Amino acid sequence: MIALRQVSLQRGTQTLLEGADLTLHAGHKAGIVGPNGAGKSSLFKLLLGELSPDRGEVEMSGGQRIAHMDQEVEALERSIVDYVLDGDRELRQTESALEAARNRGDAHREAELHGAIEALDGYSAPARAAQLLVGLGFVQADLERPLAAFSGGWRMRVNLARTLFKPSDLLLLDEPTNHLDLDALLWLEQWLTRYPGTLLLISHDRDFLDAVCDHIVHFDRRSLVLYRGNYSTFERTRAEKLALQQAEAAKQQARREEIERFVARFRYKATKARAAQSRLKTLERMGDIAVAHADSPFHFTIPAADKVSHPLLVLDEARLGYRDDAGRERVQLDGVKLTLLPGQRIGLLGPNGAGKSTLIKSLTGDLPLLSGRRVAGEHLAIGYFAQHQLEGLDLAATPFMHVQRLSPTAADLDIRKFLGGFGFHGDDVFAEVGRFSGGEKARLALALVAWQKPNLLLLDEPTNHLDLEMREALTEALASFEGTVIIVSHDRHLLRATVDEFWRVADHRVEPFDGDLEDYRAWLKARLEGERREARADKADRQAEADVPREDRKTARRAAAELRDKLRPLKKQRDRAEQAMERVQAELAAVEETLGDAELYTDPARKAELTERLGRQGELKSRLADLEQAWLEAEEALEAMEAELGG
Repeated sequence: MIALRQVSLQRGTQTLLEGADLTLHAGHKAGIVGPNGAGKSSLFKLLLGELSPDRGEVEMSGGQRIAHMDQEVEALERSIVDYVLDGDRELRQTESALEAARNRGDAHREAELHGAIEALDGYSAPARAAQLLVGLGFVQADLERPLAAFSGGWRMRVNLARTLFKPSDLLLLDEPTNHLDLDALLWLEQWLTRYPGTLLLISHDRDFLDAVCDHIVHFDRRSLVLYRGNYSTFERTRAEKLALQQAEAAKQQARREEIERFVARFRYKATKARAAQSRLKTLERMGDIAVAHADSPFHFTIPAADKVSHPLLVLDEARLGYRDDAGRERVQLDGVKLTLLPGQRIGLLGPNGAGKSTLIKSLTGDLPLLSGRRVAGEHLAIGYFAQHQLEGLDLAATPFMHVQRLSPTAADLDIRKFLGGFGFHGDDVFAEVGRFSGGEKARLALALVAWQKPNLLLLDEPTNHLDLEMREALTEALASFEGTVIIVSHDRHLLRATVDEFWRVADHRVEPFDGDLEDYRAWLKARLEGERREARADKADRQAEADVPREDRKTARRAAAELRDKLRPLKKQRDRAEQAMERVQAELAAVEETLGDAELYTDPARKAELTERLGRQGELKSRLADLEQAWLEAEEALEAMEAELGG
């Protein structure tokens, strides 16, 4: 059990807690929420004994093993799998004692220590450590590389794996998703739901909190309020409480009506695409969500450019990637052919390292194409946000100066009012950026993008370092932005509310993904299972080859390679037919849905419309029959070839 009794805590001149009470029982998974600077990380320090309360008591059950993720990681030359294994200190100490006993020739002590390692589940430890690292996005070849060989974000992933590996009864995680992509986040979500101990989680990702947590601890005006349920339940409960406070009633109603007006406008634009329908459902909920955030300090819009081109931007047969120091091409995406139109809202999905950020940098023009063409519209105005732009802020300047440099003739009052929407009030607009937290710098960088009135917004993980209130304000601003949006994010609520279609970036290709985030989760799971099957098959092939004379193996490999070359076009032919069938079936279903309208047959004025739809229905059925035949022929040929390969 964890209990805070009448705890008061002050840091510098700021009072974080005043007479706060909180009780959490074993096995609770509690999300810790509140604005930046409210004291969430200080709460962890209280529990770790790094801080003492100014008044009151902090009580914890004795004997609890606590795992907590350090915020700084040294660039060690130790391999990352060994660094993770070092998280279990008792195991490492026992292994060292075993080595010493072996050197002394103390067989009796060796036997005891082998039993101790068995009790610590030590013999499976390397496999468990590797499994954590692979789940967080590393490949097998990375595991023996030194920690120093990785960038800061990847070192934080190793640090997270070490924290999860450490045996614990209480797990304290402070923003564990900040350096993760969507694939690793989904894996971590599943791992934490299975964690048997008590979890305290600081996060600004509402979907992550919803999936993992069964309680929410809210920092509310220097007190701690415990809510039962996940984050969505907390929002509803808090909205009901706020509705009882008459001073907030008018503000809440205004926010609800503003969201509802926008949803009504969007409803008529929504297509039948799964992502667009998912977005509409999310927007319909946002009127209720807005009430829970009526007292948020953030509220802003992102104005779009007055002029627009059609199309905005085109990539034609583009090859994207980098050139290394020797001038060799490192291709990440090939044959990219896309056209960006006004008003499109696109989310990029794909495994880590597949090229999502490379695509965005190529669209901005910051990363030259290796080949192909990039054609920008006459009135293209790009707003680009990525984490590295925080490093480009002038640390000696103020938010006011940053905006003034962009628009020297802008009125002081307009600049201050604009920055106020991003949480920079009063003297904050004249504070030095060098003193800002990561969240404040991210807010300023977003403000600078919005000030320039883009008609194409390119956002690469825009919610890192942002608290929940700011994330919600950004979600609302992006949802109503009238320009074109392309976004990479692991924040699923933001994606659902912001995009109408997804593009999948994988296997060196960029292609439309006909589905929503749940479909992507299923695709990702199937892909991982396929990779595991291939790995097992490769291992079996290598084992079988080892039992065959060398010359025979060479001949067999050559024959198998030739057969695989023959299989590849057949697989592509079958897959293309299958994808085309799915598209035609979807269109046919939409046409037949409209043909269910009784007025279509009785209203003389709609006779031409009826004729056109019946004709289209016939065309689609004929096309579907042809595609089914093509698919069947390809499948039969493929099965025959696979049988030959298997024989």
